[in-house]
Amino acid sequence: MTMTSADVHFDMYDREVYANPYPTFRRMRDEAPLYRNDEYDFWAVTRQEDVARVLSERDTFSSAKGGVYNIASLGIELPPGLFIFEDPPGHTIHRSLVSRLFTPRAIARIEDRVTALFESAAEELRGREHFDFIKDFAHMLPIQVIGMLFGLPDADLKSLRETFHRHQNEGTAEEGGSALNGIAEAAVWFSEYLDQRAANPTDDLMSQLLHLEFEDVTGTKRRLERDELLNFLILITGAGSDTTVNLIGWAGQLLGDHPDQRRMLLEDRSLIPNAIEEMLRYESISYHICRTTTREVELHGEVLPEGSLVVTLPGSANRDERHVTDPDRFDITRAPGQHYTFSFGPHFCLGASLAKLETRVAIEAVLDRVPDWSIDHSGAALTGGIDTRGWERLPVEAG
Repeated sequence: MTMTSADVHFDMYDREVYANPYPTFRRMRDEAPLYRNDEYDFWAVTRQEDVARVLSERDTFSSAKGGVYNIASLGIELPPGLFIFEDPPGHTIHRSLVSRLFTPRAIARIEDRVTALFESAAEELRGREHFDFIKDFAHMLPIQVIGMLFGLPDADLKSLRETFHRHQNEGTAEEGGSALNGIAEAAVWFSEYLDQRAANPTDDLMSQLLHLEFEDVTGTKRRLERDELLNFLILITGAGSDTTVNLIGWAGQLLGDHPDQRRMLLEDRSLIPNAIEEMLRYESISYHICRTTTREVELHGEVLPEGSLVVTLPGSANRDERHVTDPDRFDITRAPGQHYTFSFGPHFCLGASLAKLETRVAIEAVLDRVPDWSIDHSGAALTGGIDTRGWERLPVEAG
């Protein structure tokens, strides 16, 4: 069954729905598991099994036009190296190159440095009655971790973070706005450092990417071309910073609004990894993920033509009562199940383990110094984008 805007309305630009999408998602799951928006020319799926199917069947539901609506709807050829917006065989090759850099061993090597960084930031919160969980804590930390990985100077990271935040959030909130608009600006930013690493290689990830050799789709053994390298750096930086800031922000909000759950973590830190899985399920960082059909495909009795835009809504799949008991309840002791916040299937987020590590360290650092806090929702504000969903401002009252 399909449902049009005459029955219930959903589009990514609706700020009222963005603020609290779950009632709309529930109606869509129940009444319109295949939703049609004629104004913006997309189909949307909300049930868990449909989201899983669209994200995993890459031969039918393609990423090559872009993984978010503002890019996929342009119908343009995307720059090389944006591997999250590629299909096999290019995606397979590029992803395998980057996955070497994000192994558990590689991440474990920086855990002590990440912990020291987050503890230092949390120390600034000690004794304060009021602070902003985003601006005063979460905002800069993930980009500093990216800086560690790439060997970037701390002095330059603030401008880099602001560039990505502007284009990934407010830059996508209007029709025609796209995170692609920030690529040229970021490419200029990274070019200077690539030149430095080419002349003076070190042991950071940027140097490793410069010297990686691989066999491309033509069977040619080569190194990454400059455009590919720049887009790798931009993609890793953008995804790694925005996603993790949002996840840490949701941790602050949810633990502030659920003091009983926070007290459980104070008493037993071993619950934190499971709590993070519940946070990811309960509040999806990914607001939508888009695919384009490569052929005619049937969903819920409707035949979608080749070239149709299909929007998946991870936040809806994560709360699908067909698979999750009492899905609107936040419970850090819940047995972790499948969630779709980091996508699913061949495009599952490569940086998921790093984001979880940073969030675990962040929660531990804050609990040690600010064991009790609540959220001032009158001053809180969500980010302005449509690709991801998180907090722009999150005022906290401590103690």
